[in-house]
Amino acid sequence: MLNFVLFGPPGAGKGTQSQKLIDKYQLVHISTGDLFRAHIKNQTALGKKVSKLIADGELVPDKITIDMLEEEIDKNPNAKGFVFDGFPRTIPQAAELDHFLEGKGSKIAGVIALDVDKDELVKRVAQRQLETHRVDDQADKSQKRIDEYFNKIILVLPYYEEQNKLTKINGIGNIDDIFNELCAVINKY
Repeated sequence: MLNFVLFGPPGAGKGTQSQKLIDKYQLVHISTGDLFRAHIKNQTALGKKVSKLIADGELVPDKITIDMLEEEIDKNPNAKGFVFDGFPRTIPQAAELDHFLEGKGSKIAGVIALDVDKDELVKRVAQRQLETHRVDDQADKSQKRIDEYFNKIILVLPYYEEQNKLTKINGIGNIDDIFNELCAVINKY
């Protein structure tokens, strides 16, 4: 099973690149952000629980996120692998994902971090908000999410670097060129 974490701040291009990766490698895309937005839209119990947190640009507690992710993995027993987008966001989440996958005889093959500077992120997220009207892309909330990434979430990277699983790729440039760099990394596995 080929499992990858696509890592990066809001607006780095994780969703765009994930879609291309799942098409090419026939992997299952698991975006915790997409899953939470679906729960909110469908007004599930989970959606009601996390709606305010997400609208305020806050991180959802680890236990809630992990339970939702594990349930989603279990829904895809025949998957060739997964692209995790937006997860893990904390070291406990990363450790729990490793433990959960080990229990299934699998592991994270690699972590690819898309590097994009803050000014570019602000531009991209503002443009996406105009196009999609995502509540969490509103200027005040998106800035909070970007800051959250650079102050907290990025602290997960050393966890994977210590395991020699981390590769950083410049996330600024032509979408197809970035995709080709991602594929070159994945093809090593």
